[in-house]
This record gives sequence, C-alpha cells and structure tokens, in this order.
Amino acid sequence: MPQKIILASGSEIRAQLLAQAAIPHEVIPAKIDEEMITAALRAEEAKPRDIADTLAEMKARKVSEKHFGALVLGCDQVLDHRGEMLHKPRDKGEAIAQLHRLRGDRHSLLSAAVLYEDGKPLWRHVGQVRLRMRDASDAYIEDYVARNWESIRHAVGCYKLEEEGVRLFTQIEGDYFHVLGMPFLELLNFLTLRGDLKT
Repeated sequence: MPQKIILASGSEIRAQLLAQAAIPHEVIPAKIDEEMITAALRAEEAKPRDIADTLAEMKARKVSEKHFGALVLGCDQVLDHRGEMLHKPRDKGEAIAQLHRLRGDRHSLLSAAVLYEDGKPLWRHVGQVRLRMRDASDAYIEDYVARNWESIRHAVGCYKLEEEGVRLFTQIEGDYFHVLGMPFLELLNFLTLRGDLKT
C-alpha cells in the first residue's frame, strides 16, 4: 500500500495536480512565518533559489514532525527579476506596479519541493522556468488586475498562466508544472522509483 502523502501547503493548484494524477493525499498547511523567514534570508543575501528551497523545507519539516509515518511534501515558489525577489501583492496598486515592472522583460520562477519522512529530508528539487512578458499597455494591465484580483492576489507575479494571465506572455522556457508551483514530473519520478507509485 502506498505511503500516505501530506501536502504541507494550502495551494489549491498543487492539491489539484496531485488529485488529477490519482495520488491519494491529505492537505495540512504548515504554519510558518514566511515573511520573517524570507526577510532574514534576504538580509543574509541568500539567492532566490535558496530562499524557495528553505521555505519548502521548513514547511515539510514542520508538518513531518507531527505526522510520523507519512511522506510530507513542502513546496514554495519565488519570482526572480534581475536578482530581486517579488512577493505576492498586498493590494491592487502593488499588483499593477509589479506588472509594470515585469512587462517587456524576462523573469524566472523557481519552484521548490522537499519531501520529509519522520522529521528528516528525503528528497528535494528546485525547478526553474524563464518567462518573457509582453509590453502590455497601462490600460490592459489595470483592467486585467481589476478583472482577476480575487484569483491573482495570492499569486507570485500577479498572474496565473492557467487563466487570463497567459495573455501577458510572449515566451515561456521550461516545464509548465514549474510555473504552477511544483516540480511535478521530478516528484512523480522519485515516487515511482521508490515504489510508491505503480506504472
């Protein structure tokens, strides 16, 4: 019988990916202070890739310590624009400002996943995808944010490619699952090699 998997994230899209791949799981979001941890790491000049990996690991560890015998999956995603991290927008004005900053330019999304078992790390991967945003007009960006605010308010970069956000881009280089916030194929490969998933 496959080992129980716990997703230590409240992300609907990550839970949806597991469900669509017929992977039984339970969702138990980790309670960590992401802003404080990120601020501390940035003060130490940690790279965006390391910040994503650390946040994913802390989520996995926090939940794993209370659920021995389960595989716990922690995930996090950060946006790297010219060496600087962008965060989830606090309001519509900040979302518009971020999209103005990103338009006509490239940025990267770094999606980290860490598996813990019995309080110890078992597997980790950080996937990267590079995106080029089109030079959208001020009017379109403002209307886009107004139409999609409830959906994009919790999204790094203020967009979702599985929704209208795809219209903001001219080019995407990398794995689509990394855009959605999880190195999913790499996770499936690991679980298959371990014998948790049958093929």
